[in-house]
This record gives sequence, C-alpha cells and structure tokens, in this order.
Amino acid sequence: MTTDLSIDADWSAQYIDGEWVPAESGETIAVEDPSTREVVADVPAATESDVDAAYEAAAEAQEEWAEAPPAQRSAVIQQFLQALQEHSEDVTNLLAHEVGGSQIMGETSIQIASDHAGEAATLPRRMKGEHADSNIPGKENIVERGPKGVVTVISPWNFPLNLSARAVLPAIAAGNSVVLKPSTNSPITGGLLFAKLFEQTDLPEGVVNVVTGRGSDIGDRVASHPESDVVSFTGSTEVGQHVAGLAGENLAVPAMELGGNNAFVVASDADVDRAVDAATFGSFVHQGQVCISINRHIVHEDVYDEYVRKLTERAEELAVGSAHEGDTVVGPIIDESQRDEMLEYVEQTVDAGATLETGGETADIDGVEDSLVVKPTVLSGVTNDMAAACNEHFGPIAPVIPFSDVDEAVEIANDTKYGLSGAVHAGDLSVAKDIAGRMETGNVHINDQPINDEAHVPFSGIGASGVGEYNSDAFLREITETKWISIQHEPRDYPL
Repeated sequence: MTTDLSIDADWSAQYIDGEWVPAESGETIAVEDPSTREVVADVPAATESDVDAAYEAAAEAQEEWAEAPPAQRSAVIQQFLQALQEHSEDVTNLLAHEVGGSQIMGETSIQIASDHAGEAATLPRRMKGEHADSNIPGKENIVERGPKGVVTVISPWNFPLNLSARAVLPAIAAGNSVVLKPSTNSPITGGLLFAKLFEQTDLPEGVVNVVTGRGSDIGDRVASHPESDVVSFTGSTEVGQHVAGLAGENLAVPAMELGGNNAFVVASDADVDRAVDAATFGSFVHQGQVCISINRHIVHEDVYDEYVRKLTERAEELAVGSAHEGDTVVGPIIDESQRDEMLEYVEQTVDAGATLETGGETADIDGVEDSLVVKPTVLSGVTNDMAAACNEHFGPIAPVIPFSDVDEAVEIANDTKYGLSGAVHAGDLSVAKDIAGRMETGNVHINDQPINDEAHVPFSGIGASGVGEYNSDAFLREITETKWISIQHEPRDYPL
C-alpha cells in the first residue's frame, strides 16, 4: 500500500485505536499555508468525546504493549525511522506548506527527529532495574522499572516534527501508549503525519492516538484527562502553567519546556566574525521561531560597533520570501498575530531610543496580500528593559545590548524570568566558562549559538522555562516508574 504524505492527501480524519475517523461533530479546521495565505488542507475539529475515545483506546492497548519484549519495541521505532527517512522529501514539503519551513528548516527537523528515533530505539534495552542491599538480615531488595502508562503529548507549531518525536518515540519505546494533540497551527506535521508513519510499522492498534482540534475546545480535557499519567507540553510559559496545573489535579507527571529569553554574550576578545556567523544562524533560522533561538545579543563595548555592522550586513544578505523557493532562508511568520506582536515590539523599542539598523518591516511576496514575511531585523543601542529584549519576541529580530565588563554581562543575561538556553563567545575559554557557569539557564554553549538539541544529552529549562527533562535517560525517568520489591529469605525478628 502506498502512503500519500503530500499536502493534497486527505487529512480530514483523526487516528484513534488504529482507525481513521472523522471528528464526532463532523467539523474541520482549515490549515493555511503561511507563504501563500491559501488554505491547503482541512483537519478534524475534535470534541471532548473524541478525546475520551482516544484515551480509552490508549489505556486498553498499553497493558499489552508494556509486556512486549524490548526487541519488539525497539524494532517498531527503527521501522518508524526508516519510514521517516524514506518520506523525507514529502515531510520537508509538508513543513513548508504548514509552518513556512525553509529547506534548511525541513532538513534540520528530519535530522533531529531521526536522532531522537535512533536514541529511542535503544531505550527498551536500557530499562534496567537494580538490587539494593538491605539493613535487615536475610532480605533481598529488588527495584524494577516499568512504563508509567498513558503519556499525553501536546506539541507546538514551530518545530512540530522533532518536538513531537522527542516525546512520542521514547514514550512508546518504554512501553507506554500515547495520545498526541498537536498545535492547531501544525496538526499534520505535529500529529497526523505520525499516525501515517506508524501505520508502516508493526505497532499495535491503540498504542498511538492522534486528536486534532482547537485548544479552546479540547485542550483542557486533554491536559486533565484522568487516564493520563504523564503530560508532555512544549509551548509558552503562560499556557504551560495552566497545563501543568490541570495535569497536577490528576497527579500526572508534568514535563514542560516553556518560553525562553536566550542571551548570546560576546566578550571583548571574541572572534567577531565567528560570533556573527553563529549569531546569524541563532537569530534567523526558521525566522527566529525557536524556543532556544537568540533573543538578546549582549556584546562588549570594545567590539560592539564592529559586531553591529557585520551582523547588519549578514542580515541584509539573507534571502527572504516564500518557503517554497529553494534559496529562501527567512520565510513567513506562522500567522498575523505573531507577526504583528513582534513588529510592535520593534516599534516600541525604537520609540524607547534604540536604532533600527535594518529590517523592521514585512517583505513583499508576489501574488500575496498581507505578507507574513518579516525582514531580518537588527536593533542597536538596546537596553534590557526595551520591548524587543525583555519579551520573547519569537521572530527574526536581533536586539544588540552593550556591556562594559563581565559582571555586567552576567547581570544583563540573568535579568529575566526565563532560563532555557544561551551562548558565550570568548577567546579565553576560562572567561567563557566563567560566564557560562554564572548564567542562570538550563543549557549554555561556548563559541556556538543556543540552538542545540542532541537526543543523548539531557535538555531542560529552569525558572519560567519549565519543569522536567527531555532526552535519553533524563526523559526515560519522566515516563517510567520504579517499584520496590523485597524478599525476606530468612525468618525476621520483630520487636513485637
């Protein structure tokens, strides 16, 4: 059977208990291509009844799946990886149509998702228990590790493929079942695509279920469902706090990657050209719509002018336009509300005294009214309290803030409620390590930029950037539980 993964395929059904079924209401939601502003697909507008059906299927299927041998669970993940790679061109196309992903973004998404699949395939054989000595004579202590049960995955629209994969694949590998609720902006690449790929594997029916719909209609039911044992969410801090609260009512484990305001520190002895190379990628890849992209450039006053000039030149050289053009680097923002908010931050920052070096406006696309493409933007003379710096702008915007000494750089970097990622450039590694060690963030990258994700390395945020951990053994702990079994081999003396 040939699987159609084109944007023209029928995406109007959701996937519950191994079957493609319409929403109970019969209603659908239009998916708009952010480059062309045209409707390219329709997906189900799920109801709470659909959500209940998905969890019922997941709970029933999980018990048997938990008993599957490690080799069987590993093989299913490897089959998924093979299917993903075989359809890589189709998937890249889908990302362009659905979220405005450039060729670079699509290829990066597949590479990272493949990395997560490769790591997840090793997890079934790593779910090992242990023995522990006892203080009581003649007692044997055994600690077993098993799956939590049903894992809820609520994924975002910005990098929907790999940010769904990093939760869905390990959860299945560990013997859990999954209910996946993708963002309304990316219901295909964040959700329905997974169902079609898993249909090409030997995964039993009901282990993966995908419901698509508006958060306002089904979001609370998904986050608070009594059958859910873990809730994995990636998105804004405000929504994440609400989701975590609902999960907590059922004592489900919350794994939340939330917002960021990531600092990119450039010391006085940094290689400016190398720093600008990193900054160009870290600020402008996928239009800056990355939780771990650079939000603030914090640059020593000795190299500040050179840095601003070179970053401005690089920004103006980047190809902007439709995601369907092969050479496009900076494509469209996901929708009008995101575009308008970030442009308002730019306007407010200029009004507060910053200088607009380049950008700050939309770019025209032939045949498209009201373009969603925002030109790469560089702002100089910025202070940490200006709108483009103190808010997570989530766009192709580079506010550049000067500093005079290391203590000031660290103070500026930490002057935010967020703590997701960051980077430091310095010639003297001891200086770079000192700054990195003092930055209050879950991840810091020296002489690089903050957009890094490797499936075998733990990933987490602190503060308002989330709770819980992702990747490898860190996420394995979130989606499994331990059981202590003791055996009293010899008669025990009791004090009564």
